[in-house]
Amino acid sequence: MQTSEYSGHVMPGGDALQRTIRHENVALTLTKLSVGPMDNNCYLLADQAAGVGVIIDAAADAGRILRQIGDLRIETILTTHGHQDHWQALREVARATGARVVHHSDDQPRIPVRADAAVDHGDMLAFGLAALEIRHTPGHTDGSICAVLHGIADDQPSISEHLFSGDTLFPGGPGKTQSPDEFAEIMDSLRSRLFTLPDQTWVYPGHGDDTTLGDERGHLEAWQARGW
Repeated sequence: MQTSEYSGHVMPGGDALQRTIRHENVALTLTKLSVGPMDNNCYLLADQAAGVGVIIDAAADAGRILRQIGDLRIETILTTHGHQDHWQALREVARATGARVVHHSDDQPRIPVRADAAVDHGDMLAFGLAALEIRHTPGHTDGSICAVLHGIADDQPSISEHLFSGDTLFPGGPGKTQSPDEFAEIMDSLRSRLFTLPDQTWVYPGHGDDTTLGDERGHLEAWQARGW
C-alpha cells in the first residue's frame, strides 16, 4: 500500500510513500519504503510511461521490494555503499528482475554481487527518459555515492532537486566514520559535493526521515566541531 501524502516518514513493514516528480517532460513516480530490522530506506524511481525504473539500495525484504515493483521493468539497481544492511536483498532482486547491478568500484570488495557496471563522480545513470547524476562522496566508506535527480515535486513545487544521500548525510549530520581521517573526508564530501546544491534540495537518506539541505546547512560548523 501507499499513503496519499508524502511526508518522508516510513516505518519498517509499514506503508510506502509516493510522490510525483516532473523531470523535464517526464512524470516520475518516487516510492520510499522501509525494509529490514535497521529501518533501511529503499527507493524506487519509475518512468511510468516507459514502464521502467531504478532501485536505490535493495537493502532487505526482497519479496516486499518485488511486490512493490509489480510489472515495472527494473533496469538498474544502484547500491549507495557496501555496508551489509544496504545490499542484503540485492542478489535476489537482481535475479528476479534481470536488472544490472551498479555501484562504485571502491566498495566492490564489500558487496558479494559483482557490479555489471561501476559508476563514479559525474556519471549519469539513465532510466527511461530520465537520469540520475552520481556524486562520489567518500568518508562513510571509500566507495560511498549519492545520486541527484533534477525535477519539480508535484506536492511541493519549491523542490527542484532530489538528493539520495545513502549514509553520507542524515537529518542532524554526516554518517558514521571510524577515524579522524574518515571524518575529514566525509566533511569534505558534504561541503564540496552535496552542499553545492540549493537549500530547497530534498534529501532522501539511507535510514529514517527525510530532510532538506537548507535545514542542515547551518549546522555544518557544529558538526565539524563535534568531530567523528
